[in-house]
Amino acid sequence: MSIPKPYMQMKETRPELVESYEALVGHCAKAGPLDAKMIALCKLATSMAAGLEGAAHSHTRKALEAGCTPAELEHVALLGTPTLGFPAMMRNRSWVRDVTEKA
Repeated sequence: MSIPKPYMQMKETRPELVESYEALVGHCAKAGPLDAKMIALCKLATSMAAGLEGAAHSHTRKALEAGCTPAELEHVALLGTPTLGFPAMMRNRSWVRDVTEKA
């Protein structure tokens, strides 16, 4: 998985902040009973609901690494339709496809 350049730059200039952030990510993942695949789907859904394109791309890649299929990831986008609306679902679906069509 390619790590975005801005993240790597932050890691170089402020390693203590990135280390703290990465520790928080790990603690949150271990805080409950969800497995890696379910965590990946939840993070993707959260990114989509917040309208965060970069995060949605990142969490799509991570979900694929966790064993999710492209069809499962597209389903996450479709599930947002009643809550977020059709245009948001189409946007989110395109973000998933940006990644899955390259994979």
